[in-house]
Amino acid sequence: MRRLVVERAAIKHNLAVIKERAAGAAIYGVLTGDGGGIGAAALARLLRDEGIGHFAVSEVSEAEALRGAGFVDEEILMLRSTTHRETLERLVDLNVVCTISSVDTGMALNALAENRSTVAEAHIQVDTGMGFGGFLAGEPEKLLLAYRSLPNVALSGIYTQLHAAQVNDPACRQQLEQFQQILEAIHTAGFETGMVHAAGSFALLHNEEARLDGVRAGSAILGRCRRTRGDGLKTVGYGEAPLTEVRWLPKGHTVGTDRPLVLKKPTRVAVLPVGYQNGLTLVRPREEGLWAMLRQWRATRRRSVRINGQRAQILGRVGANETILNVTGLKCSCGDLAVFDIDPLFARGFEREFR
Repeated sequence: MRRLVVERAAIKHNLAVIKERAAGAAIYGVLTGDGGGIGAAALARLLRDEGIGHFAVSEVSEAEALRGAGFVDEEILMLRSTTHRETLERLVDLNVVCTISSVDTGMALNALAENRSTVAEAHIQVDTGMGFGGFLAGEPEKLLLAYRSLPNVALSGIYTQLHAAQVNDPACRQQLEQFQQILEAIHTAGFETGMVHAAGSFALLHNEEARLDGVRAGSAILGRCRRTRGDGLKTVGYGEAPLTEVRWLPKGHTVGTDRPLVLKKPTRVAVLPVGYQNGLTLVRPREEGLWAMLRQWRATRRRSVRINGQRAQILGRVGANETILNVTGLKCSCGDLAVFDIDPLFARGFEREFR
């Protein structure tokens, strides 16, 4: 049986780091991607146990999973805007804080709430350079229209997304300056902004200026954000699977399908029933460029798993659902557990186990 092991202690450790960096700002536990692959409701329970009661999602199904799991009073923020009536109906039914990113999305939510004789809650999204959505920072008059003309929408917050490509990124600072100008325009017009948040995981960890009223922590919770030396985080999640076959192959034998590797000497091999279709070796996009490619190539050359505390190198390329290991000189047999790193976001065909 393939298992995805999630260590509660590691998550608790990462949350302690996040709380320290947040410095008193409200923390939104971002549960997008079904909680980074470990389950939105399951991760939310762990976060709630550590005192976090604000959550953010990107799919209605994630909000439904939280409410269905008993998260009745906790705030859930939808990080995507929409004009789709059925989606808005579900969000309002779930008492989710919606996102308004344009005049159109604001009018759609307001019309729905007016028809229901109710008031919907929402945050304003501002586009300061990411391009994914939001009122443009250079068009404050359109944003102010949302404050003036949506009587059935309670605007309880405002946020933006930051580049934060590097520590103390100048582009991030410029975005924050644009965001502050928008906030000033809102205050000058006589409106309150409510909860103000800009920092995602990277900016939370490395840019003090971005820690406003609230921060959004997602990949940092699992220690699978863009890492820097000394960030204090622990990587959460690893895989376990039993070896399905152990045997000797002669010199000259080939292993693998795509560009088969020719063995230069007799080799004892083991078959791990996990491949790229299960998420083995798949990683989140991090860097581009020649040096990044070189680092990735070096990491590929060092690919290995652990069997009974011993390191076994991966032979050839990772297969679709099986991978061949070099276990020459290792003490192991069929059925022994192999332990390997795997990003929960990409893990498929695993039974989750929390330890």
